[in-house]
Amino acid sequence: MADLHQRLQGFVATAAGASPKQVKMAPLVGQASARSYWRAKAGEKSYVVMVLPPGPHRSEEAASAAVVTELPFINVQRYLKKSGVRVPHIHTYDETAGLLLLDDLGDVTLEVALEKASATEREKLYTAAIDELARLRAAAEAMPDTSCVAFTRAFDFDLYRWELDHFLLWGLFARVGIEPNPAEASALRQAFHALTSELVALPRGFTHRDYQSRNLMVLPSGDVAVIDFQDALLGPRQYDVVALLRDSYIVLDDALVQRLLARYRKTFAAASGKSLEATEFQRGFDLVTVQRKLKDGARFEFIARVKKNPAFLPHVPASFRYVRDALRKLPEYARLLEVLATHLPELR
Repeated sequence: MADLHQRLQGFVATAAGASPKQVKMAPLVGQASARSYWRAKAGEKSYVVMVLPPGPHRSEEAASAAVVTELPFINVQRYLKKSGVRVPHIHTYDETAGLLLLDDLGDVTLEVALEKASATEREKLYTAAIDELARLRAAAEAMPDTSCVAFTRAFDFDLYRWELDHFLLWGLFARVGIEPNPAEASALRQAFHALTSELVALPRGFTHRDYQSRNLMVLPSGDVAVIDFQDALLGPRQYDVVALLRDSYIVLDDALVQRLLARYRKTFAAASGKSLEATEFQRGFDLVTVQRKLKDGARFEFIARVKKNPAFLPHVPASFRYVRDALRKLPEYARLLEVLATHLPELR
């Protein structure tokens, strides 16, 4: 740790034109990522240092893609910046050392900002986040760019099924220690095939993949900045909306969710000239909720068991309750709800 501290001081000092003794370093609390972050202060200037893990720079979760010749964080950051999205500025990158020097956007994530927000302030914050997302999606659909790695990989049939199989392994078998009987296993396979088939039929475009309260920074100006975008890929319009409005860390009142869904459709239509039919969009939202939140609950269990980090386990119940609520709106998946509820109390 002392060696890393000294190495980071030298990296920041060189970039900032200061002496290492002038650089003060403090670790930032990490999340589920293999990356670590430090805040660096050199005189009046404040930065964030991203420390990359050794080895190939790819997502820990499955995703097929063309050969990546550039660090995805840098590649996607450039595309988002060109699209008008507020993202952290990259001051310098030491590829050999695996270090990036970024703007310091502060400590106020959307999650933190919501802690003391009134109902009116809460809706204002979410409206800003949903407007930013709708404009981003509209711009990306109008300006696809295959030089951005996000446009070379996608939520395809195999990825959806990998995540659902991840749920079976970690969210079901590992979590409750019970395997479905043959009839239940057959029902799960059939339902997951049908669900995946519906999801891959949805229109795909640039998708952040984890557009939720811990990856959105609320700036003093009130603007929203976007971070943690290196795993971006092509996915349904509803995917990032689900990540935001069915966030495992922040549970929203359903009336607010419905207003924000309407707001997204309105903002997207204004920015793109394409209208989104409400019932169709809602169905896609519910389908994505089932797949995404099954994966999230399982991922939290995986992180606890494999990475020895139990901090996310309290958010498993909310993830699975979202699945229950979405499946209740999808009567053709009644058998899926029945089987899952047999083993997972949150779905009862």
